[in-house]
Amino acid sequence: MGYIDVAAVSRTLPDGRVLFSEVSFRVGEGAKVALIGANGTGKTTLVRMIAGDIPADEGAITRGGGLGVMRQLLVHDDRHLADLALSLAPARLRQLGERLAAAEADIAAAERRGKYSNAAEKAQVAYADALTAWGDAGGYDFEVLCDTVSILILEKPWDETRHRVVRTLSGGEQKRFALELLLRGPEEVLLLDEPDNFLDVPAKRWLEERINESEKTILYVSHDRELLANTAQRIVTLEAGDVWTHGGGFATWHEARVARWDRFEELRRRWDEEHQKLKDLVAMYRKKATYNDGMASRLRAAETRLAKFEAIGPPPTPPREQDIKMTLRGGRTGKRAVMCEQLELDNLTFPFDLEVWYGDRVAVLGANGTGKSHFLRLLARGGSEGAGPVDGQRLEPVLHNGSARLGARVMPGHFSQTHDRPELMGRTLREILWKGDEHRPSLERSAAMSKLSRYELAPSSEQVWESLSGGQQARFLVLLLELSGATLLLLDEPTDNLDLASAEALEEGLGSFDGTVIAVTHDRWFTRGFDRFVLFGGDGEVVETDEPVWDVR
Repeated sequence: MGYIDVAAVSRTLPDGRVLFSEVSFRVGEGAKVALIGANGTGKTTLVRMIAGDIPADEGAITRGGGLGVMRQLLVHDDRHLADLALSLAPARLRQLGERLAAAEADIAAAERRGKYSNAAEKAQVAYADALTAWGDAGGYDFEVLCDTVSILILEKPWDETRHRVVRTLSGGEQKRFALELLLRGPEEVLLLDEPDNFLDVPAKRWLEERINESEKTILYVSHDRELLANTAQRIVTLEAGDVWTHGGGFATWHEARVARWDRFEELRRRWDEEHQKLKDLVAMYRKKATYNDGMASRLRAAETRLAKFEAIGPPPTPPREQDIKMTLRGGRTGKRAVMCEQLELDNLTFPFDLEVWYGDRVAVLGANGTGKSHFLRLLARGGSEGAGPVDGQRLEPVLHNGSARLGARVMPGHFSQTHDRPELMGRTLREILWKGDEHRPSLERSAAMSKLSRYELAPSSEQVWESLSGGQQARFLVLLLELSGATLLLLDEPTDNLDLASAEALEEGLGSFDGTVIAVTHDRWFTRGFDRFVLFGGDGEVVETDEPVWDVR
């Protein structure tokens, strides 16, 4: 069995800010430990350090057993499912798989130039060597595992799915494929960054069962309170640049956190009292030493004692609570915001009718792969008659029959489930707001910083988009929605990467939004703020229900 040992690890950002320091904790053999904290505190960075992607500035990280890692966001480009599977394979197998793929490409290129050339012969020899090494390292066993997982998740054998482009799978299908591969794989230690993102409720329950029954050592990052309550044996909390470990489950974590900071406040009060006593003592001896030479030695002793006391420093203070304000304005539109007549999403749904009225809060529920995200994307493009882009996003067309129309003065704003925004890549947050575009006004530096501050993103203003954590990206996407002037918010799993405070801020923002909201979500807590529920069934039927329906498989 494996373990993870993090000892006095620190990380300083390129701008000189200390992200965290002196972080220490241990994940013992077979333990199920959750790593939690506010967005931007460094959870993903710490996971990447444990995975060996980036070095620790100080301290040491040791591991026992093979390591399997699932990243927060998977694949957004045109890579195939085989590439995703290989990225999750053990390190040695991954290297040999890449070598085999390169050899296959070389032999194809050589044969195009001349089937019987020397280059083709050399490429064939290299391919044979790579194939032998792949088999000797367990590559064929890995392909059997991929076939098993492919049939479980996609209901098709590996030969039929290995060349499928990953982005054509739903987010939930991607996550379940990756999780099954890791949980069934040979690695003894798993690092899972937001494993519950994109999963529907039955899949989250499945994940809870698999984590609990697994003999592997698992460290995972999550904001899903129910998943935490049902699986975490211990909670490692990263906050205010420090880390602390709660030995119990999530049910008692909040109480333990309050008690911990109460103790720190009491220790700080006592420290301040003792500090004042020592300063008063030094002042007294300094005054006496002016007319009594015999007090000089006592003054030096008191000054030394004060200096040592101050060198140790005060105990830590409780972290500042997040103060995020999402001001989503919207605007008045026609009474009917969305009108769907015999709308049928190709190979996903049967024809259905739906009317959404101005001011409605509609939660779109259902299993992964039933067409929910396609439905939002169709509306985001302006419906059947729209052609995109929306809010700067290049959204792919959605094949459908029937019609989906937007009402008068309805301006859609789309929140992408995968945060897939290539137009933002390589640009800092301040630059994006400062320059603006045809969908958003250009903001002066002070105005841009003010808005970033409301979203607690000001310290990250000079970071480029792709360097942000998933939660920071989600907050920034909501800010872009605010600036776009959208009157119809189309939110695809908006709370997946948000910490508790950010999710509450989003809920408050939606509560005061003057417009219509349609959200795809598997977040049971978030769904309480909605008054209509549309269920996309696995049988292709789309129906409206009086209450949320979660057991959809």
